[in-house]
Amino acid sequence: MKGLSKPCVLIVVENLPVPLDRRVWQESCALRDAGYDVVVICPQMRGYTQPEEKLDGIQIYRHWISEEAGGFAGFFREYASALWGEMRLAWKVWRRHRFKLIHLCNPPDLLFLVAWPFKVLGVRVIYDVHDLWPEMFEAKFSRRGLFYWAVRKAERLTYACADVVLATNESVRRVALRRGKKPPERVFLVRTAPKITGLDAVSDETLKKGRTHLAGYIGVMGDADGVHYLMEAADHLVNRLGRKDIQFLFMGTGPEYERLLQLRDKLGLQEYVDLPGRVSNEFLFTALKTINLGLSGDPKNSYNDGCTMNKVLEYMAFGKAQVMFDLEEGRASADEAALYVGENSAVKLAEAIQELLDDPARRERMGWIGAERLKTQLNWGRSVEQLEQAYAECLADIRRF
Repeated sequence: MKGLSKPCVLIVVENLPVPLDRRVWQESCALRDAGYDVVVICPQMRGYTQPEEKLDGIQIYRHWISEEAGGFAGFFREYASALWGEMRLAWKVWRRHRFKLIHLCNPPDLLFLVAWPFKVLGVRVIYDVHDLWPEMFEAKFSRRGLFYWAVRKAERLTYACADVVLATNESVRRVALRRGKKPPERVFLVRTAPKITGLDAVSDETLKKGRTHLAGYIGVMGDADGVHYLMEAADHLVNRLGRKDIQFLFMGTGPEYERLLQLRDKLGLQEYVDLPGRVSNEFLFTALKTINLGLSGDPKNSYNDGCTMNKVLEYMAFGKAQVMFDLEEGRASADEAALYVGENSAVKLAEAIQELLDDPARRERMGWIGAERLKTQLNWGRSVEQLEQAYAECLADIRRF
């Protein structure tokens, strides 16, 4: 398909800006390489604040967004401001580029409101399910109710709007078939998988601050990501078990970042836990080369069970063993490359961290398994094939239209 002229595609993502959102950026680049004219609408946040720019041949428009939501009121402000920005920019893109396909990346499942007017004009809609939004809502607020069922309705309307669906894993695919009522031939498995870059980075032992081991985390720091479990596990290891030979490096930012800083200081872990915030790719690759163990704190619940976590795959790419709670899709990705903790307990997580740090031979074997699994079974090339097939289906619809 490379080199052939194809229509313009508009990708709309609210959760993160590009190129920071690695899945969306990889999809954008893959579509560009397949001959599509790619335009992306995303929020202004996390250091990416230019309203318009062109990167690597991809046109990006960014809109103002109120904040990263932390409660019902925050959600309303975030989604209202984002929808306004997305709708305004979508019409701007329509006037300038006349896109034929619109690619919606959740969460939230409100982007059908942006797509419907263009669907009437013959534009085909691709629904890229990054997260199961109803499960995400329930995990965040620990209850169901009127708002939960409103979220379920929004999900249903998004599926109804979509011509094809991209599922990140088998759990999401099952939901698309069952709740979304989409025919199997219209659901394509496009796994989240990092392009394996930075493997030639050189480790930096100074990150260990003179200690024997370095345990690392990379990812978002929101209330659903469970980084507080990792902080409490570090507290148990350092202050309860007296493990002064472990340094922790938690990379990333998000709504919980400031609270995590406060928790670290409250627990007296300033010397043992580094929280550098958002880091460059160079720093990230160096850190992933240096760490002895990858960490995930995402608690077990219906939402996290259905998520494929980027950090899990990144640890695998760099050949690092990892510890996580026993999540369905986490196990499906890592298999024997991880040690699984069966209950949402910081103490149990600490015990698993200690177990692997004290067994270097086991860590090395698990790291090798993860790297081979990513190269042979979960690599991005396979997902690109599915992505191109999904788009080919939509192109056939356009020709019939």
